[in-house]
Amino acid sequence: MNIPSLKEAVGQEEWQLRCDLAACYRLVALHGWTDLVFTHISAKIPGPDHRFLINPYGLLFEEITASSLIAVDQEGNKLNESPFSVNGAGFVIHSAIHAAREDAQCVLHTHTHAGVAVSAQKQGVLPISQQSTFVLGSLAYHDYEGVALRDEEKPRLQADLGNANFLMLRNHGLLTVGGSVADAFLSMYFFEATCQIQLAALSGGGELLQVDPQIVEGASAAARSQTAGKGGAFVWPALLRKLDRIDPSYCT
Repeated sequence: MNIPSLKEAVGQEEWQLRCDLAACYRLVALHGWTDLVFTHISAKIPGPDHRFLINPYGLLFEEITASSLIAVDQEGNKLNESPFSVNGAGFVIHSAIHAAREDAQCVLHTHTHAGVAVSAQKQGVLPISQQSTFVLGSLAYHDYEGVALRDEEKPRLQADLGNANFLMLRNHGLLTVGGSVADAFLSMYFFEATCQIQLAALSGGGELLQVDPQIVEGASAAARSQTAGKGGAFVWPALLRKLDRIDPSYCT
């Protein structure tokens, strides 16, 4: 696959954003969170018009590079040449959130088995693990309306997300919002771990111990302390070093 480099065609800020977003796609693949080509991650391009970058529909996440990412506007028009299209459901979900949330630099959505399984459980996320406490302080739910191809779902998606950074799409999967690509990735790491732990705990058949609500309330402050107040930026350089050792082609 030969995709011309966009490094000299875009500004330095957008190029760095493209490299970070491509790295996120590679990390999602590395962690086994992909659903072939059917999920999506976006990053807002700086500016007032809600343009964002998203994956070329049809490429595996392990194939995505900074130059292959597609810039789109709020009408879904491609802003750079690409032989690939944009996933329709991906556009509806991400355009809705970027339009409603100025702080949403990155939106990450997955269909993992654990995430979909917990999204189908009526009680949702249970406060039974340290990981779950990081999620529960900023968690919202959105009921399933079928494949997200209709613009009319956007207002309900926006209203259900509100100011939360974690969204459980019922019968569908997980979504995180971050002020940076690194923040959205770290949030998804905790969200996915929460779901995997919950399924493992429930499969044991014994009575579950729930975390004290006061501890849940203080979890956000504890998380900030654990990352020295840097959030995803605390772990991002180490993750990029790991990618660079495996395959640095994401930033091309």
